[in-house]
Amino acid sequence: MNKYYEKAVELRAIVSPHYNCAQAVVLPFAKDAGIDEETAYQIAANFGAGMKRAATCGSITGGLMVLGLFGVDDPKIIADYHKRLRDRHQGKLECADLLRINKEEGREKKPHCDDMVYECVNLAAEILKEQGKISD
Repeated sequence: MNKYYEKAVELRAIVSPHYNCAQAVVLPFAKDAGIDEETAYQIAANFGAGMKRAATCGSITGGLMVLGLFGVDDPKIIADYHKRLRDRHQGKLECADLLRINKEEGREKKPHCDDMVYECVNLAAEILKEQGKISD
């Protein structure tokens, strides 16, 4: 566990205000990225629930936002981020597909979404560490 993961767990436990999946990935990194939490909250507001359209998972887009905030935008690194997630989720990155698979496996929605948040927080932190952007 790292401090970003711990903050994401804390955020996902809060009922009001609700932190969507993208917000719960971005906010833990906000301070270290040089932005305040309110700005991070607003930036990620429309990315939860797959951009509010069941498109790309908000946790995944949140992770991409985090990488961008730290200046990680190399196409190879971003492609690897996507590949690592596809490899773990039957090749799927879309919210609708991930939720469908989750339902077929008999799981509830919230634990699935929480797990996606934690996975993307950890993956973003891992990549940032690999790139020398954080030491945590």
